[in-house]
Amino acid sequence: MDSPERRQRGRPRAFKPKPEANAVQSLDRALRILAIVAEGNGLSLSEIAARSELAASTAYRMLTTLESHAMVEFDQTDQLWSIGVGTYRMGTAFLRRRRLIDRARTVMQKLMEQTGETANLGVAEEDCVVFVSQVETHEAIRAFFRPGTRTSFHASGIGKAVLAHLNPQRVDTIVGRTGLESYTPRTLSNMIVLTQDLSEIRQRGWSVDDEERYPGMRCVAAAIFNEFGEPIGGVSVSGPTVRMTPERVAIIGPVVKEAAAEVTRLIGGMAAPLQ
Repeated sequence: MDSPERRQRGRPRAFKPKPEANAVQSLDRALRILAIVAEGNGLSLSEIAARSELAASTAYRMLTTLESHAMVEFDQTDQLWSIGVGTYRMGTAFLRRRRLIDRARTVMQKLMEQTGETANLGVAEEDCVVFVSQVETHEAIRAFFRPGTRTSFHASGIGKAVLAHLNPQRVDTIVGRTGLESYTPRTLSNMIVLTQDLSEIRQRGWSVDDEERYPGMRCVAAAIFNEFGEPIGGVSVSGPTVRMTPERVAIIGPVVKEAAAEVTRLIGGMAAPLQ
């Protein structure tokens, strides 16, 4: 059995959880403790409490919450707290996104020059697509998506390009969670129609957002794949319908597809086989 002094290093002598009055303050404290643990090479509870200037019971409450999310780990033998595998997963996710943005930039610049329209880069999250980078055209009338802008899978070119390469069960799960909101009269808010469109996208390798999110705007997109052949996002070209005519869309489609394939190669990905 541990001695009282040894137990104090990992857990407080008397621990009675108290509800946190201020959720934001609680989050701030937890993040502060996470940073302290990350800087150390195994710290005792008393060390963490001292560095964070928190009571041992409060520090312990933060640590056990972080531990439940694998953000920190507790060594029963040494009674020390260390950084957890959950932070590694988050860090690698950031590095993947950063690498994607950096390596896609040159391809996007070339895509904008080839098509004369704005080139976009988006990544797939659980419930949406997030635009993370853009190279704008020099045309006066152009599409603009601020980095961080979120859009629905079913109502965006990149989103549909991603859905097209997921298995039907995964698509059903996503749609069941997010719904098929109708943004314009042209939004594919019917599952049967959407499924048919996804089948066509999968066969030709690129998608079209035909005024399905914003009236007067068309978008052509293709998926980017990781090393497992899974769609993780995509590149797209977007512009006003007066320039992005159906005839031009048919020409731009293969160009966007090749650009997405190039980004896939640059990040060490592997395109999924046609189904």
